[in-house]
Amino acid sequence: MDKFTALERFFGYKTFREGQEELIDSILSGRDTLGVMPTGGGKSICFQLPALIFPGVTIVVSPLISLMKDQVTALLQNGIPAVFINRSMTDEAIRCAYRAAVRGEYKLIYVAPERILSKSFTDLCSMLEISIVCVDEAHCVSQWGHDFRPSYLDIAQFVEKLEKRPVVCAFTATATVRVRKDIERLLQLRKPFVSVLGFDRPNLYFEVVKPKNKLVALRRYLDLFSGKSGIVYCSSRKKTDEVFDILSAEVYSVTKYHAGLYRRTRKMNQELFTNDEKKIVVATNAFGMGIDKSDVSFVIHYNMPGDLESYYQEAGRAGRDGSEAYCILLYGHEDIQIQRYFIDHPEENEELSRFEAERLRKQRLERLGAMIDYCETEGCLRAYMLRYFGEKLKGRCKNCSRCNGEIRSVDITLEAQKILSCVARMKECEGIDVVAGVLKGEKTQHITECGYEKLSTFGLLSSDAKSVIYDLITYLLFCGCLCEDENKALHLTQKAHPVLFSSRHIRRREEVRKRSSDAAPVDERLLLRLRSLQKLIAKRESVPAFTVFTDATLRSMAALKPKTQGEMLAVPGVTANKMKKYGAAFLRLIGENIENGA
Repeated sequence: MDKFTALERFFGYKTFREGQEELIDSILSGRDTLGVMPTGGGKSICFQLPALIFPGVTIVVSPLISLMKDQVTALLQNGIPAVFINRSMTDEAIRCAYRAAVRGEYKLIYVAPERILSKSFTDLCSMLEISIVCVDEAHCVSQWGHDFRPSYLDIAQFVEKLEKRPVVCAFTATATVRVRKDIERLLQLRKPFVSVLGFDRPNLYFEVVKPKNKLVALRRYLDLFSGKSGIVYCSSRKKTDEVFDILSAEVYSVTKYHAGLYRRTRKMNQELFTNDEKKIVVATNAFGMGIDKSDVSFVIHYNMPGDLESYYQEAGRAGRDGSEAYCILLYGHEDIQIQRYFIDHPEENEELSRFEAERLRKQRLERLGAMIDYCETEGCLRAYMLRYFGEKLKGRCKNCSRCNGEIRSVDITLEAQKILSCVARMKECEGIDVVAGVLKGEKTQHITECGYEKLSTFGLLSSDAKSVIYDLITYLLFCGCLCEDENKALHLTQKAHPVLFSSRHIRRREEVRKRSSDAAPVDERLLLRLRSLQKLIAKRESVPAFTVFTDATLRSMAALKPKTQGEMLAVPGVTANKMKKYGAAFLRLIGENIENGA
């Protein structure tokens, strides 16, 4: 079986997407391979297709149970024998899977990195012909990666222990140059073929907003995206519960997901969202890596993440089917404080030495700085993001709020002078909270004990909300008039002096108009009926709705309106296996729609 036959028979496509064929050819030639492809770029096919052509089995190292489950379910729906082995299974179920693997019943075995060096798994591998070891979400191997997993460091040792070294391939959606070099070195890839597909996702619209009230802004966006599927990310379990409680009380179709919920509850809530029984999920970043739901129309970050890698991966869960989608970031100064707290109070990790832990802390602070710069930049958001990942965008993207928003320039010189003067009069020994409190005119115990209420700058910005004062101070940090020392005390820089003493003006750009959503060019009425049939079949078979047909495939059906089996097989994403299982029902529905003149 050649690659084109496998592509059409098992995945329902006649041509490869950009970058896929080169990666597949590299693996099929027996060469170690590293692929960096944006979310939604089709990286799974790059290792799943060679697994079907090679003899023996492919081991896929994957970091999350939900990711394994979704990918294996989709493979089984396409008629590809696969299994995952993880802690969600009983001991007897694992033993049954091992026996089936020895009998040669699987082409792909998904496993967590924590299991690969266990005696039972290494014993199993000694009885298998292993053609490929694939490392999914490979950025987890690097301390510079945003989801560093120490167990990923065991993968090279696992490969070394195998009787015959297989082809080793690694894939990720987000990796800077530094992370890519770490992947090659730590996985001990041998002269790998490296393909870095463009990080740009033209179908995604990016927007950063600084709302006075985040809940009001969130409701506005949810109403704009009414009826569509989306994710709302929050920075903590507490905030997730708070936002969920408010939205559910207001009759939004919403569920929630975070690590503090019982495993069974998390599983149920994820399935409610995946199967479209709930349109919105409010979640921490525990909901995420590899969530294989293709029709997410929007991702709203209620809080700013700690780095651009995390943000781009989480935002990239929108529009995986190629449809237009929206990535909205609600940004405020409190988000910076939250992320700094997370960095200064990390979870205990016994696998890291004190030196490694301190190095990791400094790396996270550096990445946080880049995330803040993204939120504050006056230029194109997409161009900033691509530069961060080592790419260039010619001109402006015309698909972000900075490019499409109507901009006005606001003079904040007077406010800047008040803030800089306050910092100077406080001897440059206090942080943002205290400086903002003095400018607001608060008489806290610390402020009165230090005598700050007697300063001439006390209460100079009393008419402004404290969040506005925070934003002004943050902007002065961003433009270099202020800096922070290691104790987070504010200091004036050389750039502050012309503002204070030479009346140098500081202007800040603000967006006053945003882009609105456009309807997709398909028969929307038919699409709704196709989605209803998709959900009915999914519920009957107890599988996620997207494994019946993805939303992109349903959109193609609603646009092309196939009348015969041949025409249906020409719809992207319709495989022979799915045609046999579901084709007749969908053709019948489309035929009824045409007969009724809809």
